Amino acid sequence: MELRESLLGRAVTSGTVAGITSALAASIAGRRETGSYAAPLNATSHIVWGDEAATHDEPSLKYTLTGFLLNHGSAILWGALFSQVFDTNREKSALTPLVGAAAVTAGAYITDYYLVPKRFTPGFEKRVSGRSMATIYGALALGLAVSSLIGRRS
Repeated sequence: MELRESLLGRAVTSGTVAGITSALAASIAGRRETGSYAAPLNATSHIVWGDEAATHDEPSLKYTLTGFLLNHGSAILWGALFSQVFDTNREKSALTPLVGAAAVTAGAYITDYYLVPKRFTPGFEKRVSGRSMATIYGALALGLAVSSLIGRRS
C-alpha cells in the first residue's frame, strides 16, 4: 500500500492542507483585525509559552513557529479522524467528504472551546473576532474536504 493511500498518509495529507488553509485564514484575519499576520499564530503558542504569547505581534521563531506547528499538529490529528471515518471508501458520493469535513470541524470547535482546558485552546480567540474564528474553522473544513476530493480524482 502506498503511503498516500494509508491512513497515516491520508491523515498527513488532509491535515497538512487543512493546517495550511486554517493558518492562512488566521493570518489574514490577524492582519485585518490587528495589523499583524503573526498575531493569531503567536496567540496559539500560549499552549507552550503562556498568555504572554498572545500579546506579541511580530513574527518570531519562538511564538509564530511554535503556534504554526501546534496548529498544524492539531490539523493532522483532525485529519486522521476525518480520514478514518469519512475518507475510507472513495467510491462514496463526493458529498461525503464535504459533510464529513463539516462534522469533524464542528467536533474540533466543540473540543477546542468546550472540552479542553483553556490552556489548550487554539488561542485565536485572543486576537481575532468570532466572525474570523468561523472563517478559520471554515478553512479547516475546506482543507479536509479538498484533500479528499483531489485524492478521488487521482
